[in-house]
Amino acid sequence: MVHSNSSQKIKRTSVREEAYMILRDWIVQGILTPGQQLRDKELAEQLGVSRTPIREALLRLEDEGFVETKPSRSTIVSPIRFEGVLNIYSMVWTLEKLAMEQAFDFIEERHLIEMEAINHEGKKAIDEGNQIVAVQKDNDFHSIYINLSKNDELKRILSGLKQKLIRMELFYFNQVSDVHLSVDEHAQIIQALRSGNLTLVLKVIEKNWKESYFRIQANTECVKSGEEKNE
Repeated sequence: MVHSNSSQKIKRTSVREEAYMILRDWIVQGILTPGQQLRDKELAEQLGVSRTPIREALLRLEDEGFVETKPSRSTIVSPIRFEGVLNIYSMVWTLEKLAMEQAFDFIEERHLIEMEAINHEGKKAIDEGNQIVAVQKDNDFHSIYINLSKNDELKRILSGLKQKLIRMELFYFNQVSDVHLSVDEHAQIIQALRSGNLTLVLKVIEKNWKESYFRIQANTECVKSGEEKNE
């Protein structure tokens, strides 16, 4: 059974999609923890739906790598794995640079002011240790120019990729001591946009995502080192 303060009942007409979104959010936010067994009957009861949309949601989540089915046919939440995450980060910064190229001519001062406000809210969340809000504000910051690209297919692909990164960033949030540096990197993106230099903007976007990767990488290596010492 899932123990969450935000227990939800599905009310929308698209039961299948809603079940998928709720379960994915629970996995990304760590409400459903790595390795936890998922029982469709319990999940169906908690969400107030039949078992069919739950099973369909779990199949979709398995295709996306969020859950795994064991030989015994039990379904569990996939463990957090760092292997291969560089591929996801590199895809994200490549696609975000494409989004920026398509959005660049549509970005106005009001958008930059909005990005500054979001960045300030993200810093406040980091200072307060509010990991979910901090990661959400980071996503909101990048979404400003992604949405301005007016490329729905690009937005869809990026959204799916970022859910995997958000899950990892939330998992390691409290162990990454220099997470606040992302705020400075966002400020550099805004400054580059104000300069009107697209080449520089693309450079600092890539830098932001690379630095995020290196921060996570350094932390996972520390965790592995600590585990080896304890063995």
